[in-house]
Parts: sequence; C-alpha cells; structure tokens
Amino acid sequence: MCIFGSENEFLFMDKIQPLSASELTRMTSLRSGEVKFGERMETIPKGMGIQEGIEQSEARFVILGIPEDIGIKANFGRSGAASTWKAALQALVNIQHNRYCKGSHILVIGALNLADEMAQAATLDPNDTEELKKLRALVALIDKEVTHWVRIIVSAGKVPILIGGGHNNAYGAIKGTALAVGKPIHAINFDAHSDFRQLEGRHSGNGFSYAFEEGFLKKYALFGLHENYLSKNVMDHLKSLEGKVLYNTYEDLKIRRKKATKDELHLLLDFVKHEAFGVEIDLDAIEGVPSSAMTLSGFSVEEARQYMYACGLCRHAAYLHICEGAVSLGDEKNPQLIGKLISYLITDFIKAKREHTQGVS
Repeated sequence: MCIFGSENEFLFMDKIQPLSASELTRMTSLRSGEVKFGERMETIPKGMGIQEGIEQSEARFVILGIPEDIGIKANFGRSGAASTWKAALQALVNIQHNRYCKGSHILVIGALNLADEMAQAATLDPNDTEELKKLRALVALIDKEVTHWVRIIVSAGKVPILIGGGHNNAYGAIKGTALAVGKPIHAINFDAHSDFRQLEGRHSGNGFSYAFEEGFLKKYALFGLHENYLSKNVMDHLKSLEGKVLYNTYEDLKIRRKKATKDELHLLLDFVKHEAFGVEIDLDAIEGVPSSAMTLSGFSVEEARQYMYACGLCRHAAYLHICEGAVSLGDEKNPQLIGKLISYLITDFIKAKREHTQGVS
C-alpha cells in the first residue's frame, strides 16, 4: 500500500547534473541555412534552480538522462545501457527544427550524476549474495532520484521523457507520476519481457511488480511479450490479476498471426488511456537493436515508431521512458544508430502529443 505524500517519499540525493546552454551548443553541428534542434531547445538558465527552471519554462516536454546500468547488472544482465544517454542527446540536438517538430518544445535539464554509484557497482559481483544485495540497494537509491524529478516535472504540468538506463527506472517514473497526480496510474509497456518478477530487491526485472505491489501502478498493459521468456510463475501471476493486467505475445501477433498488431495495440491502449498512464519502450523488443537482451526476432523500427505515435495521441499519456539500449554493445562502425533511433521515437511521441492538442483523442 502506498501513502501519497509521506515524508519518506521525498528523501533524495539531488544528484542531477544540469546541461548548460554552452554545452548544448557544442554538441550541435551548425550549418548555414538550417536550424537544428540544439539551437532552439531550452536549458536551465545559469543561476536558476532546476525546479524553478522547470516550472518557468514554456516547453511542454522535459528530457532527463539516466546513465546507468546498475539495475541490469543486479538482474544478471549485460551492462552497457549507461552509454546511451549521450548518444541519444547528440542525435536529438542535430535533427532539423521545422514545422513538423520544434526544438523549442523541449527543455533538457541534464542527467543524473551516477558516477559514484556506477563506480561502486563496477566492483560488485552479482553472483555473490552479499554483493548482489549491495547492487540492489544502489538501485533503490536511484529510484529515489528518478521518483523525485519525475514528480517535480509532472507537478509542473509537463511531460517527462526519460532516456537511458535499465528498465528498473520504470518504478521511479510510475511512482513519481502517481505522487504528482495524487493517485495510482496505469502503464503500457512495449517489451519482450514482463519485468514483473518477484520482490527480491530492486533490479531491472521487477520495476512494475514493485510499483504494483506498493499501490502506485493500477493497470498494466504489456505489448508483445516473448513466450520463451515468460516464466510459468510470472504468467500465472499475471493471469491472477485479471482486470488489472492485460497482455499479448509476440508469437500471437507476428508468428501465428492470431491477432492483428494494430487492433491489439488499440485494445491495450483502451485498457489504460482513460486515466494518467506511462508509456514504456524497452529497446530490446526491437529486432537487432544492441541491448542487454538483444534479439534477432522482434518488432521492426517502423512498428516501434507506430507504437510511440499511437501512445502519444492519447490525452492522458503522462510520461515517456526509453530504456535498455546499449551503444557500447553495438556496431563500432555505426555507434550513432541507437541515438538516431531514440530521436525518432521521441519526436514521434511529441508530434502525436501536439496533434492531440489540436483535437485528436
């Protein structure tokens, strides 16, 4: 059971590292006759507090980087997700500012400074019981930071866009949004895995189960689960939550073709879209994208973009969380590809959200 407004919910480390306007400019490749996103995106003004900057900004979307993979390591996965934030930002600032999507719609507040936590995690072996506990305790500390900043952003009437890190950060996104709106929220997750594992200490595989158990998550929709990675215990648990959990499998959609992908997506959205809900996308669900659980059998980039756009058209879509991509696990010759993919997903979501304000429900 959650207690909204409890003092313990607001204990955090304040580890955010703001992105300055000069840093944004240095990342932007200026070109005569063109206007890039980085030339129009907002940052926190020098000398102004981050919360004040968020509240005073005219931008509707607030981007926060989470450069960590501690939650993945605590779930016995391959590290690398910490490398994605900078690549995503580098790609985003260099797309064109035009009538289709404008950089001025976005405030980039920077990223969580998790260097100390990452250094501690690097010395810990998840196969050692005591060291595994320490890893999961580090994840719980990150939870507090993510929760705090998401709560601040949503309370300011804006939409958080979280980039990088493991899927453990879904917990903080859900909790922070729920605290901001004062009631449990829903979530839809484009993922090969349920991330609804047992409550055994925080990691990337149980962000949703912890959020649900603590009362921050009310309804959970899962799009395209891979049957080969759906344990009997998790499947039985999901089935026991009828009316609160709705899911389909990748095999039903794309292999056996028992269900139409577009129809199933709208069915899941109808399950969650009537109240505040979070939009989750795990890049390991997309075919060939480097991640801790990379797959050669998954949705296409085009289908992922269609998912993002469909979610953005929903009025109550409260945040966007893009996770698990790992530039360091990818092709050394094309390290920019994940960043470009994430920039597409972000702008598809923003375009849809803005289209909604013009009358789409």
